[in-house]
Amino acid sequence: MFKLNKLTSAIQLREEGQLNESNELLGKLVKDNPENAELNFHYAWSFDVLGKEAEAAPYYEKALHIGMDDSDTLSATIGLGSTYRTLGEYKKSKQVFERGIARFPENNALKTFYSMTLYNLGETNRAMEILLTCIVETSNDPDVGPYKRAIGFYADKLNDIW
Repeated sequence: MFKLNKLTSAIQLREEGQLNESNELLGKLVKDNPENAELNFHYAWSFDVLGKEAEAAPYYEKALHIGMDDSDTLSATIGLGSTYRTLGEYKKSKQVFERGIARFPENNALKTFYSMTLYNLGETNRAMEILLTCIVETSNDPDVGPYKRAIGFYADKLNDIW
């Protein structure tokens, strides 16, 4: 079993901007503990922040396959879906996000990343509907407030003409 303080050190290194050092430490931990979901998740994340999305994907996949708590599962789902999107694997990205939304239907970050994938797939109407609905549900902007009802109404009617 790995030492928790080594994982904590790797996370701290990442937070301090020592990204390569964090990645190297996590790589050693994963090599010694390949079936540890949390380590696989953080190793994937460490590749993501280095701009090495193709290397991140298999570790996100493994972490999600093994299983984690809800918070890490949500983060790994966003990470994997976003990684697939940036790699141009839009259909895989859509599948990941749809599974995530089924599990975490109220999470607006997940929905926002999903809308980006829908945009890439040419599903712009659905992407806009999701984003506009998120704005209506979450915005505290005083300029948006008076128009929330109208924005919500038009969210799924962008092509309608009256």
